Amino acid sequence: MSWTDERVETLKKLWQEGHSASQIAKTLGGVTRNAVIGKVHRLGLSGRAAPSQPARPLYKPAKPPRPAAQAQPAPQPAPRRVSVEPAPRPVAQVPAVPVIEGPGTATVLTLGSKMCKWPIGDPSSDEFTFCGRRAADGIPYCLEHSRVAYQPQQKKKKDNGTELSRSLRRYL
Repeated sequence: MSWTDERVETLKKLWQEGHSASQIAKTLGGVTRNAVIGKVHRLGLSGRAAPSQPARPLYKPAKPPRPAAQAQPAPQPAPRRVSVEPAPRPVAQVPAVPVIEGPGTATVLTLGSKMCKWPIGDPSSDEFTFCGRRAADGIPYCLEHSRVAYQPQQKKKKDNGTELSRSLRRYL
């Protein structure tokens, strides 16, 4: 499609009226929006009417002021009544009955945030489960499994040079 003089004049007229490039492309037919934008820039058309927008009021009427909190005297607090209440009796705490959960009761789908996540079995088998007992606070395992998982740090042997000489003899 070539730009004829007639089509260029139509383009200039529509551009000055404030039509968008898409609207001009539809009116002209056979051109894209980008082709219209490119031609406008090559022609140097810059002075364009602002696109039509709904009329807006120039000013907004002032809103009535909110009723301000008027300086009212603060309400006097009611006199306190002194009542003597009996001291609360200490409630005997009954130890909670521990729920004994058998190991291997949780699957990936049933594993909760407060359950022991110790794996039991081979992960590639269908019988693979997790411990599922109640986990200790802040630890992902129950007390039994946390004893296995968290071993105390072993003390290092003092090296008196014999270990170094022994390992060197192996390589020499």
